[in-house]
Amino acid sequence: MHKENWDDLRFVLAVAENGSVSAAARALGVNHATVLRRIAAFEARHGSPVFERTARGYTIPADGLRLIEAAREVENAVLAVDRMIDGAKAPLRGVVRITSTDTLCHTVLPRILAELAGEAEGLRLELICANAHVDLARMHADIAVRPALTLPDDLDGVAAARLGFAVYAARPDPGRWLGLSGPLARSRPAEWLAEAVRPGAVAGSADSFVTLREMAAAGLGRAVLPCILGEGDPRLERHGAPLAEAEVPIWVAAHADLAGAPRIRVVRDRLATSLRAREAELLRGA
Repeated sequence: MHKENWDDLRFVLAVAENGSVSAAARALGVNHATVLRRIAAFEARHGSPVFERTARGYTIPADGLRLIEAAREVENAVLAVDRMIDGAKAPLRGVVRITSTDTLCHTVLPRILAELAGEAEGLRLELICANAHVDLARMHADIAVRPALTLPDDLDGVAAARLGFAVYAARPDPGRWLGLSGPLARSRPAEWLAEAVRPGAVAGSADSFVTLREMAAAGLGRAVLPCILGEGDPRLERHGAPLAEAEVPIWVAAHADLAGAPRIRVVRDRLATSLRAREAELLRGA
């Protein structure tokens, strides 16, 4: 396939996956006019429209679905080649991008990265704070440090430590509860809340444990928080023992295609070792 054909196909796929030209432009980091121009070029080259333009956005007619599936296969092949090339680079030079949750980015990870940076001259570490999962297949990050029950099939990693949770509230106890929304709504603490607290007692919610800590400290309600966030905060009081049923493993993982790359393997192993050494802090907050 000619390079210009793949470039245009990339824009077609972005519109198909995002549903509109504006959303595709944001995802690709280009302007609206560039997306329109590339879609028009692709359609002109192939002599027929790819999308149906409607008031609700761009939709794919039934006879265009095969084209979109083929575009995804091409994209996966191109990304696999990029990952293999990236994996062959020198062991501890260049950028390693690490994605993790706000809880870990605001607590242990900066200290761990500072230690690692001091050991490896020429290595630049980038920390991406995101509670939603960052796509390692598209190389938006190299390593994920994630509290989760299991790993997706395309990731290779180890469970390095466990993250503990407990109930915290300001004084006096407001009696109300705070819930979990967004990606956190599918977490183990959210499952505990659904079983232990009636819906009418939940006065608010957030998609971030760091934000929930601040809401709890302001007196908005009780919150289930990672002990590493709640235990050392003088504004909060823990209610009861840590919740054994809410504990989750912390995985350190890379995409399967990159897991054996020297610099990825070294950084991943170092992260896992450092998290393992801090498990008491991660589990109980001290």
